[in-house]
Amino acid sequence: MNLDKETLKKIRGLILFTALLVVALVNYDTLFQAAGFCLNIAFPFILGGGIAFLLNAVTTFFEVHLFGNRYMKDRKISGKIARPVSLIISILVIFGVVFLVMFVVVPQLGDTVMGLGKTIANFIPQVETWLNELSKDNEMMNTISRELQIDWDRVINSVVDFVQTGASNLLSSTYGIVKSLVSAVSNFVIGFVFACYVVLQKEKLKRQAQKACMALLPVKYAGRVQRIFSLTYRTFLNFFAGQCVEAMILGLMFFIAMNIFGFPYAILVAVLIAFTALIPIFGAFIGCFVGAFLILMVNPMQALGFIIMFLILQQIEGNFIYPHVVGNSVGLPSMWVLMAVTLGGSLMGIVGMLIFIPIVSILYTLFREFVNNRLARKKEQAEGEGV
Repeated sequence: MNLDKETLKKIRGLILFTALLVVALVNYDTLFQAAGFCLNIAFPFILGGGIAFLLNAVTTFFEVHLFGNRYMKDRKISGKIARPVSLIISILVIFGVVFLVMFVVVPQLGDTVMGLGKTIANFIPQVETWLNELSKDNEMMNTISRELQIDWDRVINSVVDFVQTGASNLLSSTYGIVKSLVSAVSNFVIGFVFACYVVLQKEKLKRQAQKACMALLPVKYAGRVQRIFSLTYRTFLNFFAGQCVEAMILGLMFFIAMNIFGFPYAILVAVLIAFTALIPIFGAFIGCFVGAFLILMVNPMQALGFIIMFLILQQIEGNFIYPHVVGNSVGLPSMWVLMAVTLGGSLMGIVGMLIFIPIVSILYTLFREFVNNRLARKKEQAEGEGV
């Protein structure tokens, strides 16, 4: 049997691929170690890519709204004035938000945690009094109460011992904590500087990526790959922008409502719900649980009122605000959103809940286009055959 050069080339490539696959499977532990080492080296730049994605969205907003038609007509203004100024404003806005959270919310959170022990100590006698009144004329409750005698002093001492033990273990690992902190700060600084360079030179990087794609890939695949990257960017941008705006609106609603009805911890609970609302479907309920627990320590009836208020605001937000703010930004049916959140949470925790919705949306869009194209081609074939 005579084989042409093209067939021999494919056979050699298949043999080489099979040999590499066998070697990788035999030495999978070494392969994983090498992959982890490479990932550790590349992590600052991966982090920088994520920062650049978010920073570019804010910078583009200021470019368009501050410089308007001049930015759209004259790209020289974008390179020399609009882009750097917008980037500086974006950095100031982002750090302003972080500063607000660190110096307004965190101190209140610290005061809440410090006073939580005292609140619980005051809350326990109230529970005991309530249980005594409830079981005063109830023999079954009296029997249960006698069988469940709890030594609260012992419980509190156990909690104190646990905290002291944890503190001593924390002090013993100070070196590891400091080393991890320095590494995290270094990675963030490198990633942030890299992100700034990416945002300032994004048009140049885009042209270089398009040239590399056209040079390395066949022509029929180059355009498809570029379209997939464009779809990925739009989907992630629309999703995260919509989630952030929706979370801020929800947090503001809770802050206003809690102040109107006199609930405690208004700022803390509102910010907590705003942050947890970034997690689709389940996030706001996590904030509701923590907020209800904090209010329960102060006033159980107010905790019940808070839960009722949460359910009302959640319905308003889900039926009126979310469809208009986020809407169909990812183009994914509700059933697949639930599946994406569940799968992402199982695989990667909170980060997975955030990123799996746009990922599944991209796959859903590509598969839908593939199916529609196949159906269109079959329809054309059927019409051509006269069926």
